[in-house]
Amino acid sequence: MKAFKKRGALTHFQILSEISKQDPHLKQKDLAKTLGITIQAVSENIKTLIELGYITSKDGRSPYKITQAGIDKVKKDAISLRKYSDSVLETMNHYKTIWPAIAKEDLKKEDIVGLYMDNGVLYAHKKEENATGVVLDDAEKDMDVSLTNLTGIIDMTVGEVTVINVPTIKDGGSKSTDLNLINNVYLKGTNTGKPFDKVAVAGTVSRAIAKKLGLNIDIEFAAPQASANAARKGLNIIAICVGDMSKAFTRELENEKIKYNIIDGGK
Repeated sequence: MKAFKKRGALTHFQILSEISKQDPHLKQKDLAKTLGITIQAVSENIKTLIELGYITSKDGRSPYKITQAGIDKVKKDAISLRKYSDSVLETMNHYKTIWPAIAKEDLKKEDIVGLYMDNGVLYAHKKEENATGVVLDDAEKDMDVSLTNLTGIIDMTVGEVTVINVPTIKDGGSKSTDLNLINNVYLKGTNTGKPFDKVAVAGTVSRAIAKKLGLNIDIEFAAPQASANAARKGLNIIAICVGDMSKAFTRELENEKIKYNIIDGGK
């Protein structure tokens, strides 16, 4: 869009366009309000447009009149702007929102596939589901596949998070922790009886406790945020955290409106 490359060119175009409406009562404050710029900026631009011969005015004040050169300038810039807008619209018309998923079987371009969430991962296959998409490129089984035209609702229940607060190292760390309680909570599952899908830890003491209990650590860094994200995808999380770290979990989970409960893991 060469017409507007120079500094202030677009503002000149806008001012000339407003003046071309031939409103005899048009004032600088009106232009400033319409264009969202200061009156001083309008005054400086009008002075420049007068010097360029695009408008005429008595003492730089209204009423302003656009000259033939000004009319030609507006037409030229308007055509340039329209061409640019048309090219943008053409690009947008061909633009597709693309979503990634894992192919559960070999898929071909333009296949209509069913979508479902399993263990926090979006899968695509040829079976019927409540949500569907269109395959953009061929994909092999277990590989990533690009999808577009997603419709329907992906069946997914938001998970729960159980936060177990354990003593800091100053308060005895793992030695002051009720390991049997944590193990029982893990085996029992969530309040609704569902098994935990992932184990999160926050803090060195928590890591040591998980290892002691033989729990595989799935989430260790940015645990509050990662736990909330996993729960949003339908996973149930048991999170072991040290001392005041539990506040970060509760804050994140409340912000995301995720169900949770906190258990004191001390002896």
